[in-house]
Amino acid sequence: MTDAKHHAPEAGSLEGRTFRPSSFPELREAIELAFDYRGDITVELKSGERVTGYLCNRTATGEQPTLELFPATSSGTLTIPFSEVVAIAFTGEDTATGKSWEAWITKKESERQKEIDRVTADAKSRGHL
Repeated sequence: MTDAKHHAPEAGSLEGRTFRPSSFPELREAIELAFDYRGDITVELKSGERVTGYLCNRTATGEQPTLELFPATSSGTLTIPFSEVVAIAFTGEDTATGKSWEAWITKKESERQKEIDRVTADAKSRGHL
C-alpha cells in the first residue's frame, strides 16, 4: 500500500497521509484506519470523483463491502462500495491529536489542585482554618 505524506503529521497521527491500497486486505486496513480517525477523509473513486467527509460506518464482509460517510458538502450519508475506492486521504484535522490520556490526567489534576486552593482560601477567609 502506498502511503504518501503531504506534510509531516504529529507522531501517531494519520493527518496528511494518503493510502493507495493495492489489494483488498490493504483497502480494508486503510478503511479501518479511516474509521478510527477523528477527522474528515477524502475518498478517491475509480470515476475520478473525490468525496470528502467523516467515515461513520463500514461493512467489510458480505458480497458488497461498503463504507458510509457523512459528506462535508451535503446532509445525510453516502454509501460507497469498497470496489469503487482507489485511495483514501486523511485530509481533515485529526481532532484528537495531542490529546492523550496523560494530558487529560495532568489537566484534571491541575483543575483539582485549583479547586483545593480555592476552597482552602475560602475557609481561611471565614476563619475556619
